[in-house]
Amino acid sequence: MPQRQDGDPPLPLVRSLMSRLPVHVLFCNRSSRVVRPVWINYRGQPHPYQNIQPWRALRMTTFVGHPWMFRDAETDEPMIVNSKEMFLPRPAENAQQPSEVNITIPMMTLRERCLQVVRALVRHEDYSKLEIARCLQEDLAKTPDIQVDLQRISHRVEQRLLENRQQQST
Repeated sequence: MPQRQDGDPPLPLVRSLMSRLPVHVLFCNRSSRVVRPVWINYRGQPHPYQNIQPWRALRMTTFVGHPWMFRDAETDEPMIVNSKEMFLPRPAENAQQPSEVNITIPMMTLRERCLQVVRALVRHEDYSKLEIARCLQEDLAKTPDIQVDLQRISHRVEQRLLENRQQQST
């Protein structure tokens, strides 16, 4: 695990923490998409792992306190894991039996799904040529980005921590 030096930027809230508690998991792709598991390392940086084919699983040993995200391997769209955006392993009740971790396609609005389909059919440089509202062209240009998602999740974690601190002081 990296040591922080004076002058280094602060480490992000969403990152792996030092742990010696292994957790055996079975990452189960419950979708028709190829899924890329992504471990968030000790510096909060995404580290991709071996893709999981549709309707297949990947057996892995990870550790308590090591966050994982899952992305569509083709589009980099976020996937859902056990009904959440991120999987954070907890100590297993049965250390011998792997915990099943279910990866699914997220529920999307019609707008989100349409943008996803257009991104798949139209080249990025041609978005501005489409005869659609400028706000839709701008939304199309915002391609999925795990760094943006990590920042958004970190911000939510920070907000929750602040709320908890305020509740404890009242």
